[in-house]
Amino acid sequence: MRRISRVGLVLLLAVLAGSQPALAQAPAAAEPNPPTVASVFAELGRDFQHLASRDSALILGIAGLASLSVKSEDDAITRRAFESQPLETALDQGELIGNGIAQIGAAGAVYALGRAFHRPTAASLGADLLQAQIVNGLLTQSVKYAADRTRPDGGRHSFPSGHASATFATATVLQRHFGWRVGVPAYAVAGYVAASRLSEGQHFTSDVIFGAGLGIVSGRAVTVVKHHAGLTVTPVPVRGGGGLWVTLRTSPE
Repeated sequence: MRRISRVGLVLLLAVLAGSQPALAQAPAAAEPNPPTVASVFAELGRDFQHLASRDSALILGIAGLASLSVKSEDDAITRRAFESQPLETALDQGELIGNGIAQIGAAGAVYALGRAFHRPTAASLGADLLQAQIVNGLLTQSVKYAADRTRPDGGRHSFPSGHASATFATATVLQRHFGWRVGVPAYAVAGYVAASRLSEGQHFTSDVIFGAGLGIVSGRAVTVVKHHAGLTVTPVPVRGGGGLWVTLRTSPE
């Protein structure tokens, strides 16, 4: 666990260090201003407006139909996942990764470190991640209370899965910023979290499917105005483990 933490720390610091070109390559005056805390919240109204789009309707429509198509098998699928000890062990970390506090905390850390180290690109990414979690959280909780579906373990508010929606929102923001080279592993992690909700007996398959749809539209809503990014990854040795040096290059769409 300590080795994983060190690698994660190196990766985060490398993103901050590599997210801006050297001062010799571009004058400081040309750098964009990092988003302020006030702007993060001021833009939420715009983000909710972006939810009303054909793409959002299509994504949620597909997610809704997929949820309905598996609803008759919900109990059986969740029971098999819950009763599989190897699966439960393999997916054990999904509870922590997909927790809303962890997702918001990670987003806030990227934003805060981007501001602290004067890295506007990292700060903008953190702002988008934070906005996506806020939009997604409001959507997810609204549907949860409206549906009020009983969880497999007898609890309330099963539909949709908040863990699934939160991680898919994060994955979508990362994919929109950096393309599929980052998006594929990000969505893989989101899928891992979604599957873990079944093995923990917290959700049904239809819950995580629709949760994924909500997360995707939330991430898309806050990245309508986005940047294309290039990514260079270089392995670096670290005491007690290893890390990755990540260089990000962005340009307006």
